[in-house]
Amino acid sequence: MGRMVIACYRPQPGQQAALADCVRDHLPLLRRLGLATARPALLLRAADGTLLEIFEWVSEAAVERAHHDPQVAALWERFAAACDLVPMADVPGSGEVFAHFDPADD
Repeated sequence: MGRMVIACYRPQPGQQAALADCVRDHLPLLRRLGLATARPALLLRAADGTLLEIFEWVSEAAVERAHHDPQVAALWERFAAACDLVPMADVPGSGEVFAHFDPADD
């Protein structure tokens, strides 16, 4: 059984395009490496510009394998230069009973 995740990326000032490039490359890489499922992902935007990427790892072991893969590490370095990873609780709107976000992939 897969493992669903919500990753929250708050762009650094002026890094929205670089972050969009990272997100565009993220799931294709994870899928090519057999780490993420083909389940359709969601990409949402919070009011402050934070992107929420919702996708499925193939397993908990895949998460661990990702942390030791040099291709994934290189992409995560790009993410680190473009954004801050933030807890879901710090994303505006996430504390609402019915949290609303805008689609970010259209």
